[in-house]
Amino acid sequence: MRSFTFTINISYTLFLQHYAGAASNVVVVTDTGLKLQLPAIRLRGFLTHAGITGKFRVMVNTDNKFETIERL
Repeated sequence: MRSFTFTINISYTLFLQHYAGAASNVVVVTDTGLKLQLPAIRLRGFLTHAGITGKFRVMVNTDNKFETIERL
């Protein structure tokens, strides 16, 4: 498996667009400069009143399919 780390700072209000159907994916830039597109639903568990903030690691399999995400 491969892993990618990134820092994210999405406000609560902005992430609510996902619930309204306006945004189904989130694009982040990894620490190495790669653009990574994630289904927004994968970030729901990290949503607080402050939004989604912090450093994360996403793991993908050999086919580059999402496996797990964790806050670091």
